[in-house]
Parts: sequence; C-alpha cells; structure tokens
Amino acid sequence: MVTSIYPFGQGWQRWIPYLLIVPGLFTYFLVALGPSLATSLYSFTDATGVTGAPINWIGFDNYQEFLFAGQAARDNLDALGRTIIFSVVVSTVQFGLGLLVAILLTQGLRGTYFFRTLFFMPVILGVVIQGLIWTLFLYPLGGPVSQIFNALGIESELLGGTGAFWWVIVVQIWANMGITMIIFIAGLQTISAELYESAQIDGASSWQRFRHVTWPLLTPTVNTNILLNIIGSLQAWQLFLVITGYRPGTQVLGYVIYAQGFGATGAANAPSRQGFAAAASIVLFLLVLVVGLTTQTVLNRREKRIM
Repeated sequence: MVTSIYPFGQGWQRWIPYLLIVPGLFTYFLVALGPSLATSLYSFTDATGVTGAPINWIGFDNYQEFLFAGQAARDNLDALGRTIIFSVVVSTVQFGLGLLVAILLTQGLRGTYFFRTLFFMPVILGVVIQGLIWTLFLYPLGGPVSQIFNALGIESELLGGTGAFWWVIVVQIWANMGITMIIFIAGLQTISAELYESAQIDGASSWQRFRHVTWPLLTPTVNTNILLNIIGSLQAWQLFLVITGYRPGTQVLGYVIYAQGFGATGAANAPSRQGFAAAASIVLFLLVLVVGLTTQTVLNRREKRIM
C-alpha cells in the first residue's frame, strides 16, 4: 500500500498553502472585489463623492433615471448604442488587420522585426499620448490631414460633429492592433512548417493552406483575440476624453460614467453624481457580462467542433 506524502508536512504545517494565498486574496479583495461590491451598493444611493455630504438610499431611482427618464435616458441609450457600434466596428477591423499583418510578418520577409516593432509601438505609448498625437494630426486649422483634405477640395470637420466618433474608432484600432498582431504571431509560430509542406505537396493553394491548416489550428488564438477585442472595446472611453471631450453624439457609455461621476459633462458647475455613475457602470458591466459569456459559449462550441 502506497501512502501519499503531504508535501507541506504534518500538523499545523498543513495550513501553509492556505496562509500563502491570504496576501493574494486580501489584495484582490482590496483592489478588485471590494470596489466592485461598493459600486453595486452606491448605485442604489444618491452619493455625490463630496466629503461630508449625506448619502441616502434611493433604491432603483438611478436605474430608472438612466433608462426611462425622458431625453436624458434617450441620450444614455444612444450612448449605449454607440458603445455597441464602436465595439462591433473596432473588434471586426482590428481582428482582420491584426491577422493580416501577423501572416505577412511570419513569412520570413526582410524588415520583419522592424515592422513588428513599428506596429506594436502605439500600444506602449499610453492613451493620453495616443490621443494627443492624433488630436494634433487631425487639428482642423493647419493639421496634416486638414491640409490634405483642403488640397483635394474636400471639406471636413474632422474632430467636429459626429464625424469625431469615427475618427476615435480609427485611433482605437491603430492604438491596439499591435496586441492582436502579437497574439496571432504567437499562434502562427506554433503551427508546424511540416503541415504546410505536406499540404503544398498535395497541391493545396495558398488559400487552401490558410483555410484548412492555418485557420483551424489558430482556433484558440482566434478565440482569445475575439474576446479581448470585444471586451476591451466595450470598456473603452479614454480616447473620447482626450480627443473629443464630452460632446453630444460622440459619447460612449464608459465616458458617460466618468463624466457623471466626476461632474465633467461640460455644463457649468455640473455636480458629481457618483451614485448615478455607479448605476450606469452596473449597466455597462451587465452588457459586458452578457456579450462576453455569449461570445465565450459560441467560441467554445466552435472550438470543440473544429478541434
């Protein structure tokens, strides 16, 4: 009879693994779970964030105001719709470009490492730097893009009006495509070259090799990128803050949460409504949760079917 030996000893030493995870659990509760629980509680109050101001329990009033209270609710729902549009466009284009660039940069062409660095560089700049670069680039009074448009006889407000929303989409894709590219490159490098050689010997074309070899074997990488792109784009809002500011027709839900919570709606003496912002953040959380779980379920079924 073989007796298993407990690696951490006997007696009180059996508690060593549990004691070791206590600091990690405490940190997780302090910086993640605790604030999340506090947000859910604040969403049922009229908290303003002002020191010494009373906090009253108001139930579902914040949610009712966010979803059903006249024009403000319609603006919030419009922001929710723009968030979904933003996510769909960004996720689709970023995924496609990342895959295309990754394939091109794994063909052994000259300058591969230079272009990998070039495409990944925007990722390390930070949101503020990314936004400021493009703000100067799109500046309507003498910016490079404005000058090109003027030379072509094209009139465009660039960062004015609702067109700014689409420019932020362009910047979002430019700023984060490098992450998608790197993940795809890592996935492509795990595929054996012998599989491509065998397919080529059998007479498979480039498209057939991609369809029947590359795409199926990239399934885990595809799933990872799709989830990261969707969740990241649903939560994105900082570029709107830097590039457009709080402007009607351009806000996404994340920016509405920030603006309401810190009184940054552009109105004079706008109050900080942290309770209302907490309710809006719960709505965003539920959106991300539903979309994320649905996407995960669909991708898992696809992976089981292919693999």
